[in-house]
Amino acid sequence: MDGYFKPKEALFYEHLEKNSVLCRVCRRQCRIPDGEYGYCHTRYNKGGILYTLAYGRVSSSSIAPAEIKPLFHFFPGSTWLSLGTLGCNFFCPGCQNWEIAYARISVFDEKIQPPNTSYLSPEGAVATAGRNGCLGLSFTYNEPTVWLEYTLDCARLAKEAGLMTNYVTNGYMSEEALDAIGPFLNAFRTDLKCFSSNCYKQTAHITGFSGILENIERAKFRWGMHIEIVTNVTPGFNDDENQLSELSEWIVDVLGRDVPWHVTRFVPRHMLNHLPCTPVQSLETARAIGTHNGLRYVYIGNVPGHAAQNTFCPECGSLLIERENYTVLRYRIEKGKCPECGCTIAGRWENSQC
Repeated sequence: MDGYFKPKEALFYEHLEKNSVLCRVCRRQCRIPDGEYGYCHTRYNKGGILYTLAYGRVSSSSIAPAEIKPLFHFFPGSTWLSLGTLGCNFFCPGCQNWEIAYARISVFDEKIQPPNTSYLSPEGAVATAGRNGCLGLSFTYNEPTVWLEYTLDCARLAKEAGLMTNYVTNGYMSEEALDAIGPFLNAFRTDLKCFSSNCYKQTAHITGFSGILENIERAKFRWGMHIEIVTNVTPGFNDDENQLSELSEWIVDVLGRDVPWHVTRFVPRHMLNHLPCTPVQSLETARAIGTHNGLRYVYIGNVPGHAAQNTFCPECGSLLIERENYTVLRYRIEKGKCPECGCTIAGRWENSQC
């Protein structure tokens, strides 16, 4: 880590009356009075100027494999410098990383660090990734939109250095923000938490989720990003078969049958500690629904040793990638094709480090 935090004026905001501002970074479009914070608590209005308090503040950092994100069809076996900050624009009750997502940055003094963060410049991030042989930078652990300005600066420098970037995101950024980082982002690993407005109201405290669907579609077709979708199947929230069917049908109809869908096991955390882990049978039912609706790559996550964490040829059924947890044990894709039947396997494989 290098240097220390410096307040930075935020991107994408409007000046309103009485020194209030309208933040346009995510779809909440917070109206922030002078001296107050936005919903995510990473943006502060001081005298009619909106500042990002998260720029360069790293709460979590590791060299992590693509499989942990999960990105199963985007250079398997590759490693990424994975960075997270503090705060979120959702505050889901069962958040797996709630300790950092729920943390509030309440310090404006540039010489005072909030607890458990260190400053890392964009130049330092890119240099660290290159020095460690990473394929690129991954913005993960908490919602990357809350430090958009930092991720944008990092992504620009990464592209210049020949490195790649990905977002592990809830997909709720504004179209303006997505279009700013779109030219520099290679992969968009998005949570599609459920497929009902009521469920999104319960989990993310938003009134609708059409903007998330629009962003996923735009990331794929406007900006050419590689897309993989994750649904954390949570008992009593999004595990009903109708909702899972509608969600998987949307992926097929709008994004295409080759987009990987990961149905992952909920593990009790934070405000949902009283719920049980998702039964494996529920995940297998979700996978069967997605496959029945036409998806060619449906994975089961957070169940170590399950066969559905592997990649199979959708035509002949041959085992192509064998995984154990986040490690690739066996890799048989040759020039993007199944070696047995020649079927083209959707994804990015040419630099796979297997």
